Amino acid sequence: MTGKSSMAGLWLGGLLFWCAALVHAQEAADDVFLDSRIQPHPDWFKESFLDIREDIAEAEAAGRRVLLYFYQDGCPYCKKLLETNLSQRDIVEAMRKHFDVIAINIWGDREVTGLNGETLSEKRFAEKLKVQYTPTLLFLDEAGKVVLRLNGYYPPDKFKVALDYVSGRHEKRQSIREFFASRQPPASSGRLHREEGYLQPPYRLDSLSSTKPLLVLFEQKDCPPCDELHLDIFKRPESRELLKGFDIVLLDMWGKEPVVTPDGKNTTVRDWAKALGVQYAPSMLFFRNGREVFRAEAYLKAFHIQSALDYVASRAYLKQPNFQRFLQARAEALEAKGIHIDLMK
Repeated sequence: MTGKSSMAGLWLGGLLFWCAALVHAQEAADDVFLDSRIQPHPDWFKESFLDIREDIAEAEAAGRRVLLYFYQDGCPYCKKLLETNLSQRDIVEAMRKHFDVIAINIWGDREVTGLNGETLSEKRFAEKLKVQYTPTLLFLDEAGKVVLRLNGYYPPDKFKVALDYVSGRHEKRQSIREFFASRQPPASSGRLHREEGYLQPPYRLDSLSSTKPLLVLFEQKDCPPCDELHLDIFKRPESRELLKGFDIVLLDMWGKEPVVTPDGKNTTVRDWAKALGVQYAPSMLFFRNGREVFRAEAYLKAFHIQSALDYVASRAYLKQPNFQRFLQARAEALEAKGIHIDLMK
């Protein structure tokens, strides 16, 4: 072999190796999402023509309400909802009795006709409703109004309370926060995991000297998911590095302490949480320049928590308003570096 042909062979071999590595990284990233691939829904979900007006009318005639279930293939939290929550007989019986459940793929192309008669693809319909997480569940009343929105996975105990709230028409008498509190009142013992470096009272969140984005953690005492967030996820090296990019304040969502909100309003923590629609502990709300730019709520594991932090810290939300696309791209980038992602750890 001549020197030129030898060099050409080495170059070609290197190119093939690099291409193979890229393909492997892409396949590995795809596997992160596809290893949770499941049937999108049980056979007792409604096979709808996706005219939401007709679905509401049919549900009302049967004494039920419409529940829109937004999912995507390979979604581990959708899998958890279907395999954990919908494996419990009382939950399934309540859903079948009180709701017509309609599955909508956030990347799907089927046509959906909304309340105003506008026809959109599933993905455009999901975008219009600002669906950022899967699963997202929208419970509709007889006029098509969203009476409850669950952004993300809720464990069975909280999910049952949500079903009871909507099926019992309790939204006419009290908020979901009040209903949750009456069913699961916060215990008087327990602790909030405030760390050194978190903002301390008095809480004047409108006049912070830092230029960092503000992360507001709404939590409560005796909250197992809060314990997991602080004692595990936030203690991981990648999480700690990301958290350095934020001013952080941890607030008891039921607290009566005074707070000046990022947009300058005087209120109490409890009333602010209510005004923001906070209904799950922990909830992570991100603010820049006095306004909320993103939130992460429901039960999330490390990759999604870290991705939410990165999404805001890097200002990626300004260029990519769809968090699910950001998650996919971030997973691909990490896999290309040889960092395997386990979505449920």
